[in-house]
Amino acid sequence: MAKTSIKARQLKREKLVEQYAAKREELKQAGDYAALDKLPKNSSKVRLKNRCQLTGRPKGYVRYFGISRVALRDMALNGKIPGLKKASW
Repeated sequence: MAKTSIKARQLKREKLVEQYAAKREELKQAGDYAALDKLPKNSSKVRLKNRCQLTGRPKGYVRYFGISRVALRDMALNGKIPGLKKASW
């Protein structure tokens, strides 16, 4: 499980990206890179990292579910994801 501070930092970045998205788009269209450079660095969408919604784990992220492979496996074994079960042959 990721540290609480790391999760909080990610959440802060997500809010900044959402807040400045329209302004960043306008400045990009206008070609005003000087003004774009003065915006907060964390307002750039590139600085976001895919993290598990449950644990905050950055690696092994399954985009379709929005959670890590570890959390996905636990939920599948407990029957919390309909139609998904562990393979056996």
